[in-house]
This record gives sequence, structure tokens and C-alpha cells, in this order.
Amino acid sequence: MNDTFRKSINWSLGIAVITFVLAAIFSIVSTYTLSGVTWAMGMVVVLIIVFIGIFFDMLGVAATAADEVPFHAMASEKVKGSRHAILIVRNADRFANFCNDVIGDISGIISGTASAIVLVQVAIALDVNDNGPTQLIISVIFTSLIAALTVGGKAIGKTLAITFSTNIVFQVGKLFYFAEDKLKLRILKDARDKKKKQNSKRK
Repeated sequence: MNDTFRKSINWSLGIAVITFVLAAIFSIVSTYTLSGVTWAMGMVVVLIIVFIGIFFDMLGVAATAADEVPFHAMASEKVKGSRHAILIVRNADRFANFCNDVIGDISGIISGTASAIVLVQVAIALDVNDNGPTQLIISVIFTSLIAALTVGGKAIGKTLAITFSTNIVFQVGKLFYFAEDKLKLRILKDARDKKKKQNSKRK
């Protein structure tokens, strides 16, 4: 089996497992949160979920749009986070896959489920008949609003991501640096480091 194909399969299986776990966590947390709040607070929760999806979509686009050249100059001056920013750009396909597809799609699915819960709460609060026209109107308006915010927000996010890709990736790089330096959590690994280790073992 081709080595590249094997790595692709391993990545796909790994990301599928991560998606399953994150989706379960998002679903449990959102459902639990919505079960104990008013419909107004429920709408706020739904909006937060939507904005999480928009934010991570912006990060994914920024990674694919950024150029690693500016970060090399920063790395030469030992600027914290610059090396991690280079790794993000080099792994832009996987980083974008996680941000756009995993977090973005999960947010879209969970926001839809959460919206349904909020609509039920609104119907109960307004004492609306489930089969009445008022319920339909509320459902259409709320669903359309969430869809408009999601699409419009992602459109704005993509523009910002392309325009400020270097700065956005650098900020994420600094976050990754903090995670590795303070929490000892390495999120991205450099393939070149692996090769160096393999060569040193052979010697």
C-alpha cells in the first residue's frame, strides 16, 4: 500500500473518531444547557454555537491563505509562536480540515438541533398550537435567521481570513506555543523532526 495513501487513511480514521467524540460532547453540553434555561437564553446559546462555527471556519481559511515566508523572518529572531505558525501553514490541509469540516460542520449540526429545542420552548412560552400557522411562522423566521447568520458570518470571516491571514495564523501559533511551553501539549508535529530522529537512530 502506498505510504501517502496509508497516511491519508490513518488521518481520515483518526479525524472521524475525533469528530464522533467532539460531536457527542457538543451535543450533550448544548442539550444539557438548553434544558435549564429560558427560550431567550436558548437563543443566545444557539448564536454562540453558530459563532464558534464561523470563527473556526475563518481559522481554517486563514491557514490555507497564509504564506510561511513572513514567519521564517520571525523565527530567525526567535519570536514566540512563529515556528508553530510555520507548522500550521505546512499542515494547512489538515488544520483546515479540522477547523472547517470537523468543528464547522459539528457547529452547524448542533445549532440545528439546538434551534429545534429553542423553538419548542418558544411555542410553550407563547402557548402556541403545534400545528398552527403561528408555530410555522416562528419556525421559518428563526431557522432562516440562523441560516443567514451562518452564511453571512462565514462570508465575512473568509474575507477577514484572507486579508489578515498572516496575523491570524500568528496568533494561533502563539496559542500553540503556549500550549506546548506551559501545558506540555504538542498539537502539531514537524515531519522534518521525525526524519531527523529516524536518521539519528539509523546512525
